[in-house]
Amino acid sequence: MTGRLKLHDLIRGTVLTAMVILVVLPLTVTVFASLKTPLEMGSGTPLTLPESLNFDNYLTVFRTGDILRSFYNSIFLVAVSLVINTFLASTVSYCLSRFDFKLKKAVLLLFLMGMIVPIYVTEISRFGIIKMMGLYNTRWAAVAIYAGADMMQVYVYLQFMSQIPKSLDESAMIDGLPLSRIYWKIILPLLMPAVATLGILKMVDIMNDMYIPFLYMPSMKLRTLTTNLMAAFSDPKLGAWQNLSAAIVVVMLPVTLFYLIFQKQVMRGIMAGAVKG
Repeated sequence: MTGRLKLHDLIRGTVLTAMVILVVLPLTVTVFASLKTPLEMGSGTPLTLPESLNFDNYLTVFRTGDILRSFYNSIFLVAVSLVINTFLASTVSYCLSRFDFKLKKAVLLLFLMGMIVPIYVTEISRFGIIKMMGLYNTRWAAVAIYAGADMMQVYVYLQFMSQIPKSLDESAMIDGLPLSRIYWKIILPLLMPAVATLGILKMVDIMNDMYIPFLYMPSMKLRTLTTNLMAAFSDPKLGAWQNLSAAIVVVMLPVTLFYLIFQKQVMRGIMAGAVKG
């Protein structure tokens, strides 16, 4: 029995170590490359330490890459999309949790189909709708897409909402509160753990997304951090590996710091949702 446990621990430790290496190794290579000179890039191996802390590549990124404008565009998409998305997802879940109506199952089925059907199947139709609405090549095109609620968000909100006693709603209705104020004064404050968790995950998703900004916001002035990274530093003729590595670190840093700061809230919300489920 002891031998089996030791073998099991050895296998588990080996697998976990390999997973850590697969994650850390590319990041290490990127950070090292961002601090190297062109001569060091061509003379050493990817894991060779830079001879000195050379931040010229980072200065080049900020000087030629228009990073600050790209950062503003990304933050704008995150802030506006999160507010609208939180409102839509929580109100949909509120209606599905608290009220019975004929099309309730159909609504849930539509959300489920949205997860099953690949997004690229509906991309032509979505592109046509965005252009018909006059949103193409504006920030609001991406906001309109990011703001939509999905089945995962609805499910998490429903798990939290199932633990909120309906007697709170009924007491508020007896006191004369309309449904809108019940939502704002009672339901939404009690959903804050779910709002924080889903908001952080949504923020990371928006910050890391390149597809939607690239397709719907092609203007140079509307580039986000990810699309600017591809357009300004990945050109095989104009780009350089050390500059590209520095740009990757700059783009990666805000999301990484934000996640590290709020990871406890994310895990607390996920675990709470799992227990409530």
